[in-house]
Amino acid sequence: MTEVKLSREQREQGTHFAPKYDSQGLLTTVVVDSTSREVLVVAFMNAEALRLTRQTGKVHFWSRSRQKLWMKGETSGHVLLMEEMLVDCDQDALVIRATPKGPTCHTGVPSCFYRSVDPEMEDSVALVKVKT
Repeated sequence: MTEVKLSREQREQGTHFAPKYDSQGLLTTVVVDSTSREVLVVAFMNAEALRLTRQTGKVHFWSRSRQKLWMKGETSGHVLLMEEMLVDCDQDALVIRATPKGPTCHTGVPSCFYRSVDPEMEDSVALVKVKT
């Protein structure tokens, strides 16, 4: 993957899409529900996942644990259909607004963010389920 060299001004203010991958060749990607704006999942994309997402409209990721490319919903059918892709100011993170076709989390709930942390409780009892 060849990273395009841009000046800071070109990267932050220009029109050239030039993703800035980390040392492992990944971009942090936050997927939110295009209707409710609820955060569904945070995952990583490599150049191939980004290309396939843009090409197909179905969200793809790079699995760091399995070291392989995967399309969300490839086995469950619960795909994420991309509606819009946003890039941050220095182009090293993405937000994808998507329409989920079923639960997003592998646990079967709509969002991977289904628990909150109670700051006043000890870690052993600090997680509280929230409605997603």
